[in-house]
Amino acid sequence: MNIFKLLKNYDVKPEGIENFISRRDAFEKLVGLGKKAAFAAIPLSLAGVAANNKASAQSATSEDLADVLNFALTLEYLEAEFYTMGLDTNGLIPAGKDHSIIELIKFHEVHHVDLLKIVIDSLGATPVSKPDFDFTAGGAFNPFGDYQQFLALAQAFEDTGVRAYKGQAGNLISNGDLLTAALQIHSVEARHASEVRRLRGLKGWILQDQRGEGMPAQTQAVYNGEDNVVQGGVDVTTVSLVGADGVTESFDEPLNKNEVLTIAGLFIV
Repeated sequence: MNIFKLLKNYDVKPEGIENFISRRDAFEKLVGLGKKAAFAAIPLSLAGVAANNKASAQSATSEDLADVLNFALTLEYLEAEFYTMGLDTNGLIPAGKDHSIIELIKFHEVHHVDLLKIVIDSLGATPVSKPDFDFTAGGAFNPFGDYQQFLALAQAFEDTGVRAYKGQAGNLISNGDLLTAALQIHSVEARHASEVRRLRGLKGWILQDQRGEGMPAQTQAVYNGEDNVVQGGVDVTTVSLVGADGVTESFDEPLNKNEVLTIAGLFIV
């Protein structure tokens, strides 16, 4: 099915269709969107490789895959809603470069939501509904009254998203098309994280498990574990001259589902 027709069936707004079509080739690889019956019939296997030998395959159901994607969708809802509310708040985001960057990030997040909903539906599953959000976390924050707080939370959300997608990659490995789609979103989230950090005058990457200057203490859970220096079973500080700081800046760590939900749960009513 032509993706133009598919997206119209899902009531995607015209400006959204234009953005999707620009990546038509990538999206059409998503197990032939619109071919639900054919997709459902594809056997899903999870194979691991060790010492160049294939391990025994484990099956992953469409329900399992949809659960992972609905988890991602919840995070995308949060980000899209946050940026939408920020842009709708008169005088919050300075005109010029900052406003243009935030507007583009919001545009990306909205389309991540659109895509994930379509893919989940193509699995024969139901996309989760958008939760109600309280970005003040019960009065702890004032992101729509203080631009620096808005940026601080944006950084926390983007850094969480990067680690969350990384943490779920293994659960999508049974289906290369879905894994590819998730990684395509993951890399864009990483670009968002770096861009927001630079808007705050910080480096574009994470040092040790430091949340960075001006970040509320409640966001520390986003950065816990980022001080890991062991990669692939090797303590990288023993084979590098850059030291622990340089090593931790060079590698990013995953967050598991429970860790992410604990973070996001602060803002879900």
